[in-house]
Amino acid sequence: MKRYVFLLLVVLAVISCTESKKVEQKAPVRVKTLVVSPGMTDNAQTYVGIVEEREATAVSFTSMGVVKRILVKEGQMVSRGQLLAEIDPTTSSNTVEVAHASLNQAKDMVKQAEATYNQAKDAYDRMKLLHDNGSLPEVKWIEAETRLAQATSALNTARSGVASATATEKIARKGLADTRLYAPVSGVIGKKQLVAGETALPSQAVVNILDISTVKVKVSVPEAEIGSINANTPSSIHVDAIGRSYRGGRIEKGVQADALTHTYDIRINVGNRDFKLLPGMVANVSFNSSGTQAIGRQSVPVTSVQKKSDGTLFVWTVDSNNTAHRTKVTIGETHGNYVTVVNGLSVNQRIVTEGYQKLSEGTKVVY
Repeated sequence: MKRYVFLLLVVLAVISCTESKKVEQKAPVRVKTLVVSPGMTDNAQTYVGIVEEREATAVSFTSMGVVKRILVKEGQMVSRGQLLAEIDPTTSSNTVEVAHASLNQAKDMVKQAEATYNQAKDAYDRMKLLHDNGSLPEVKWIEAETRLAQATSALNTARSGVASATATEKIARKGLADTRLYAPVSGVIGKKQLVAGETALPSQAVVNILDISTVKVKVSVPEAEIGSINANTPSSIHVDAIGRSYRGGRIEKGVQADALTHTYDIRINVGNRDFKLLPGMVANVSFNSSGTQAIGRQSVPVTSVQKKSDGTLFVWTVDSNNTAHRTKVTIGETHGNYVTVVNGLSVNQRIVTEGYQKLSEGTKVVY
């Protein structure tokens, strides 16, 4: 009996220890990270930029009406000619029916006018033979001419009515067609300005379509540094939001400085085939006016480099298992908010930029 009691106590002790270990397990620490990218030489300059769409198209109805439905969502890819939204077509449909009825009435009037004209013309032709032979009183001849002139005028008026009614019906049908809004270009829906039930006014934007097949990164450059940047200056762009780096393309330079900050806006063209870059994302941009890169060096934020009690420098790196480790580094020159790492890191290695205060060796992280 004592043996069974002893075994029971052992089992309870093991279960208790296991539960304690489970309780002691800490939840992963949330941090912000950055994938290191190739750094520039000592003359590199680093700035903060904003991703912009290549082109934005505001799409609107041409007439006023109550929005019946909107068929797209923000962030949705659309193709040129795709139906985007509709307004209530009731009024336009009624207008088309009235215009069509008026056109039919005008056509009936033309038929009546043609019949009257044909009678007047036939009588005129018979009277003319008698008049030419001198056997018709002048009064009768004048009456025949007058009837023909009146019939001709009435026929012309009726035909003008048909032309006017046709134009009116055409306009009415266009108004009905305009109750359906189609995409004039392909792109991604940036923002919906209206919802079903609201009244759309002529030329009031319903949605914006953004062309982000290529994007532009807007950077404000001080006037003292704008001269070192030209259309073909090499640039490196890193976007923390998606943890990716890009090589900048052709640069568009503004020619008018901001009156308060004395900076010039430049825009760097960047390819975006996978549509990962979205308008509004913040980018870290580095320029290298000499066009040469420091071989084997990477640039990281200054704040990510920490110092141990013995004076050695390190950064927190994250491995493939989302585990944090201290990684010893040797740094070089600083450029802006970045510092060049001479030794210790490799390209595409992930480092912690925020939240490192809560870390210890082997801590699990999420980012």
